[in-house]
Amino acid sequence: MKQSKFYPWVVVALLWGVALLNYMDRQMLSTMKEAMQVDIAPLQSATNFGYLMAAFLWIYGLMSPVSGIIADRLNRKWLIVGSLFVWSAVTYLMGMATTFSQIFWLRALMGVSEALYIPAGLSLIADYHTGRSRSLAVGIHMTGLYTGQAVGGFGATVAAAFSWHSTFHWFGIIGIAYAVVLMLFLRDKKHAPQPAAQSPAPAAKESVGKSLKLLLTNGAFWVILLYFAVPSLPGWATKNWLPTLFSENLGMPMSEAGPLSTITIAVSSLMGVLLGGTLSDRWVNKNLRGRVYTGAIGLGLTIPSLLLLGFGTNIVAIVSAGLLFGIGFGMFDANNMPILCQFVSARQRATAYGVMNMVGVFAGAFITYLLGAWSEGGNLGMGFAMLAIVVALALAMQLYFLHPKTDNVE
Repeated sequence: MKQSKFYPWVVVALLWGVALLNYMDRQMLSTMKEAMQVDIAPLQSATNFGYLMAAFLWIYGLMSPVSGIIADRLNRKWLIVGSLFVWSAVTYLMGMATTFSQIFWLRALMGVSEALYIPAGLSLIADYHTGRSRSLAVGIHMTGLYTGQAVGGFGATVAAAFSWHSTFHWFGIIGIAYAVVLMLFLRDKKHAPQPAAQSPAPAAKESVGKSLKLLLTNGAFWVILLYFAVPSLPGWATKNWLPTLFSENLGMPMSEAGPLSTITIAVSSLMGVLLGGTLSDRWVNKNLRGRVYTGAIGLGLTIPSLLLLGFGTNIVAIVSAGLLFGIGFGMFDANNMPILCQFVSARQRATAYGVMNMVGVFAGAFITYLLGAWSEGGNLGMGFAMLAIVVALALAMQLYFLHPKTDNVE
């Protein structure tokens, strides 16, 4: 089956399930806070809970480059299987926790294990899908992340029907069982050695130092890094503050604003990754900048949507802005790894994406704190609108500097 022309899509299907579990397991804690704080009193403190969530982000961010370096050097199948098994076991153990300290250390271990997945998973998909299917394959995989985030939101519903202990147990068991499925059906793909005529370098893996030097002296990578980091600001802003923005601007209770905002973004992002993936894969066959242009169109759509989110005052304007943002961000999201493949060698892609992921997470932590301060001053909408300016600057830099010479750097 590994040699079948259908197997690259089997890989996407298998990793879609991993992506779902990755975001679902991390999201569950935030939705089950009220149920858990009955038994674990320190969770009643907003400060303690914020500390818990922030610790995950910092550990996840710091581990992302390390996980990329590891993924470029080890068998990615077993790295993915191992990380899924560990974070699923952590999810199971969360149901047995009785103290805040136990929750904290389990959450920290989850940050380490979950960080190991994304660079390995995306680089594996990029290796199996070249040319005509790469952006679509990455985009379909990204829908697993969106779906997992949405499913994780139902953790509180399951906890109310049973208990928060049982909820963690069952979701953990599901992940462990899925790790066994991956053991049976997922296969890594080895990088083909470069012909001697193209490169005098041996086929052996480069040292970490040499690999990082090649990556960090690649000017295009720094442009891509900025291009990835800046949209992460509104990306995390919508994840963490859009329900509050909907509630404030539309004057509706959070019980209504929360579902409205998350469903709006989830559905439109799904449309965006499928549209962006299909368009990019077709365009790049006619123009090597097709992926860059597709990502730019998506990023461009987020600019008016951020302005409308910031200043809109009626439900039609706000929901339309949310839909436009989701479509644009989905188009952008589907093309990050494919654009990276046009400038960075297959032997360094996981490392490169790990660095990008770290910068994106840290940007998210920064903007979450900043918008909190703006929100207390009654200027949350203005904060969203201001993000349109920095996105426009990143878009201009991307179009000016990124001129790929190939669709797949070996």
